[in-house]
Amino acid sequence: MAEGGRAGAPAFGQVVIGPPGSGKSSYCHAMRDFLGRLGRSVAVVNLDPANEALPWPCALDIGQLVTLPDVMAGLGLGPNGGLLYCMDYLAANADWLRDGLRRLRGRYLLFDCPGQVELYTHHRALKDVFARLAEWNFRLAAVHLVDSHYCTDPGKFISVLCTSLCTMLHVELPHVNVLSKMDLMEQYGKLAFNLDYYTEVLDLSYLVDHLASDPFFRNFRRLNEKLVEVIEDYSLVSFVPLSIQDKQSMRQVMQAVDKANGYSFGDREQRSLEALMSAAVGADFHFSSTLAVQEKYVQSQDKAVEEEVMDL
Repeated sequence: MAEGGRAGAPAFGQVVIGPPGSGKSSYCHAMRDFLGRLGRSVAVVNLDPANEALPWPCALDIGQLVTLPDVMAGLGLGPNGGLLYCMDYLAANADWLRDGLRRLRGRYLLFDCPGQVELYTHHRALKDVFARLAEWNFRLAAVHLVDSHYCTDPGKFISVLCTSLCTMLHVELPHVNVLSKMDLMEQYGKLAFNLDYYTEVLDLSYLVDHLASDPFFRNFRRLNEKLVEVIEDYSLVSFVPLSIQDKQSMRQVMQAVDKANGYSFGDREQRSLEALMSAAVGADFHFSSTLAVQEKYVQSQDKAVEEEVMDL
């Protein structure tokens, strides 16, 4: 059932978090449709008070409790301060959330959360809300979306690793880090290493060496080495690549999340999944080509260089 109480059956779901523009709302819409086709009853809960015009319906909307424009106008706050106030207000009025979730019994829930990074690294409001959901017998996994184009910039990727690690330690939920928008990554340039280097977060000393080739980052080599040591000492961060247009990609994320929050599906959903995947063969994007996207970069760019040399 979708509303808690220790005496009742546990409810399952995902809290979808991540920085602005990482694709959280698009992910919720795509995952709702994907799980719905498997026979899972899904509801989306919007916890982002800045989402004024949702492109698809949600079962419960924080806009019924508080909105960011009203807070900004009433209290004279900017967007960041207003959003923090909204989350504090939600935490202080958790009974509103619980009453709303009572109407969603039996549903698998997707919580579409705001995109302000400090909400997941050190601010307590959403962390407290997630803790209350756990008290109400919700079994949740945090799905942390990161735009995959950061992989093309070693400095930004180290920053993403640090942010992901801070988020995992602060939120205190079973965690799945996702590299989103994989189908768009090739627009941002060539990867320095194979894709699995970034998804599995392999030996980061190579990344530091790659950064040191840039005169600007050479001055910060010692700092980057220490940041990398912290990430590797915890050994917690890895990523699942995602393209929401690809069914195999969605299946991999779904299975990672189901493993993280303990959800187990029945025979009916398994049969639906097998039928969906068999129908997908040859009909949609092949995720294997997405996984090999860095090879496409290397081949296409090497070929372009060769052609330029020949023209000269």
